Amino acid sequence: MIFPGIRDIAAALDRGDYSVRELTEQCLSDARTANERLNCLITIADERALAQADAIDRARARGDTGTLAGVPLVHKDIYCTEGLPTTCASRMLANFTAPYSATVVERLDAAGMVTFAKANLDEFAMGSSNENSHFGAVANPWDTDRVPGGSSGGSAASVAAGLTPVATGTDTGGSIRQPASFCGISGIKPTYGRVSRYGMIAFASSLDQGGVLARDVEDLALVLGAMAGYDERDSTSSSHDDAWLEGVSHTGVGMPDRSLTIGLPLEYFEHHTGSVALVDAAKATLEAAGARFVDVSLPNTAAAIPAYYIIAGAEASTNLSRYDGVRFGYRCENTDSIEELYERSRSEAFGAEVKRRILTGTYALSVGYYDAYYLKAQKIRRLIQNDFLRAFESVDLLLTPTTPGVAFRRGELTGDPVAMYQQDVYTTPASLAGLPAMSLPCGMHERLPVGMQLIGPHFAERALLQAGALYQRETDWHSLTPDIGEHPSADSPVQKEES
Repeated sequence: MIFPGIRDIAAALDRGDYSVRELTEQCLSDARTANERLNCLITIADERALAQADAIDRARARGDTGTLAGVPLVHKDIYCTEGLPTTCASRMLANFTAPYSATVVERLDAAGMVTFAKANLDEFAMGSSNENSHFGAVANPWDTDRVPGGSSGGSAASVAAGLTPVATGTDTGGSIRQPASFCGISGIKPTYGRVSRYGMIAFASSLDQGGVLARDVEDLALVLGAMAGYDERDSTSSSHDDAWLEGVSHTGVGMPDRSLTIGLPLEYFEHHTGSVALVDAAKATLEAAGARFVDVSLPNTAAAIPAYYIIAGAEASTNLSRYDGVRFGYRCENTDSIEELYERSRSEAFGAEVKRRILTGTYALSVGYYDAYYLKAQKIRRLIQNDFLRAFESVDLLLTPTTPGVAFRRGELTGDPVAMYQQDVYTTPASLAGLPAMSLPCGMHERLPVGMQLIGPHFAERALLQAGALYQRETDWHSLTPDIGEHPSADSPVQKEES
């Protein structure tokens, strides 16, 4: 099934073209069939989904629902979802069932969305290809020999393949935007603090941010409006009010109310690949629609990758220290000491990439190296943020490529971690600065999707979404869909919901 937009689904439900239960049953069936090829889902939640669907059908009969009621949804399997496995795609949590739901899950449940599956990801959200999962690699629906991007690759593949109109993701250094680009869909990382992190299993706490993947900007805005907002359970949650975002279900995204000035960061356009050429074409489209473009400079961009991987690794080493084989998660057997319990539980349950980041992060925080690495990386982070703040004194938004190129082949970069990290070269700077950023499909290169990135000032989601809506009004790249029926099969270790 290739879904229409959320408003079209709502209209079809209102007309009685199908019930929420019928729609949900179709999603569950399609998910199992497609997952044999794509391995994009870890858990398919029949019992929970059908119970939700029946409750929403009853509410619809009473006229007691909103725009999102009955719309199918896939959650990235990093959000705690009460009663369902929440694995983070790791052996460490392979048997963990969440006793509570994340704020994001609670809010989308309250809006009436039907969660029918949990999506595969790079283990603990650490990766740029979705090859680092205990449950196996995810395939890109456009070419199953290629990666979907990471870490939210399962979410992106699910939307691109037509299994769901929308999926949640998380973005620490590009984990929504990069897979959105590789899979030819839209994805937004909001301002840090805009979406609660409560119940989102932590990777790097000063960088992690929840967001949305969907085909078009309108659907991004509808779901983001329902999941965003202050949460007293998250100490980093922002109390910044945004009546426009909260009311977008009634008003729609709309168009910019004035001509936009968009900056082109010189440092992002130095390498003239196929993706850059397509971003140039997107620039021309926006120019014809009334936008004005100026060149800007973000001089500390080159330092973003090393700074990001030091900071993210350091925070990961702290956050993942809780997985010790004692309180919850995987526990090894037949140990003679507490030290052996810690060592074997972690070495047996964590994958290679997670171990690499824990070790490098611990090294950066160790005595004698803290100032040289972690402290210096934080100073660079401030310089990068200042670059953006200066640029936004003269422009409304920035336009850049999302990725250096199209989706690469599975296994192509697994032996070269540095080359893999470079896939995030255009996405990590906005993450370090805590800025909202969005990837939109802007063309095809070598028969694979290419994404462009729009970056806005803090809490400028309205300008970002309206600029994206303007672009998608003038183009139809976001409406292209892959034919997954032609692709070869991949193994799929799906977990059924436990009753």
